[in-house]
Amino acid sequence: MTDTRLRLTILGGYLGSGKTTWLRHQLHVGAFGPRVHVVVNEAAEVPVDDALLAGAEGMTLLSGGCCCCVGRDDLTAALRDLCDARSRLSADALRLERIVLETSGLADPGAIVQAIQSDPVLINHIVVDETTVAVDALHALAQLATEPLGRRQVGAADRMILTKTDASDPAALATLRATLATLNGHAAVSAAVLGDAVALPPLPADAAPATLPPLGPEDARGPIRPTQVAIPEGLDWSAFTLWLSALLYARGDDLVRVKGVVRTPAGRLLLQTVRKVVQSPEILPEQGDARSDNMIVFIGRGYRPEDLGRSMHRFLGLPVPTQP
Repeated sequence: MTDTRLRLTILGGYLGSGKTTWLRHQLHVGAFGPRVHVVVNEAAEVPVDDALLAGAEGMTLLSGGCCCCVGRDDLTAALRDLCDARSRLSADALRLERIVLETSGLADPGAIVQAIQSDPVLINHIVVDETTVAVDALHALAQLATEPLGRRQVGAADRMILTKTDASDPAALATLRATLATLNGHAAVSAAVLGDAVALPPLPADAAPATLPPLGPEDARGPIRPTQVAIPEGLDWSAFTLWLSALLYARGDDLVRVKGVVRTPAGRLLLQTVRKVVQSPEILPEQGDARSDNMIVFIGRGYRPEDLGRSMHRFLGLPVPTQP
């Protein structure tokens, strides 16, 4: 008998690995076929990544917690709603064919698969077709050496997409590929730059994996958490850029990811960093969820969340907020 259940693709990967960029390109070229619904999960309360996927045919946003743990019930409810809407259509109707779940950079894809397969309703309506994990070629070796979550994400992959390979040192890229093979030898590995597929060179015969230290189930430095900082009206952008540059220089290893949508004289600007690397700004369309405007999300550990806003206000000569 033909399996008529909904196909689900889980898209995982560490913070800043390029999941959204890759997904946006796949949707643009129709790689997932017709009638695709995208579910975007963000750990922060104020969403940002959904602004980049505004062209998706259908979208559900789950913000405020990773869907592998605190947001698990919200994910289950959203998937049940999609299955219910599909079931109400006749068999010959143009029904939904696939769901693509873009997880938070803090999510464990294996836990999401387990949640779906253990749900008595979803197991009858959804089959997990593939778990794709984006791997940042510039930062993955450091992440794998220090972050248990990074290793779990790689271990859960059916397919790994190496991103930013154009900016990666060839020797380091070879070491990364050999390391990934030791962590997950069954996953297919390919590469993409700005979402577009590129060829990987042959792996050198003498490529050796990195020596990874043993890690516990969780990082001893504590959990990575999102912190939202509102951008004041009439901001001096030169001063703000200087403050952000100084912050990344001093705390770039603790601030794993910074992203936000800010209104500038040039329009809605997408601001993104990965550790100490500032990505090229991107002008966004005017339409979109205005809740994300003039809000920067800092994702990291090793600092008090309230200190970020206070630091920015002091640097810019603005009144320091009394509330954390």
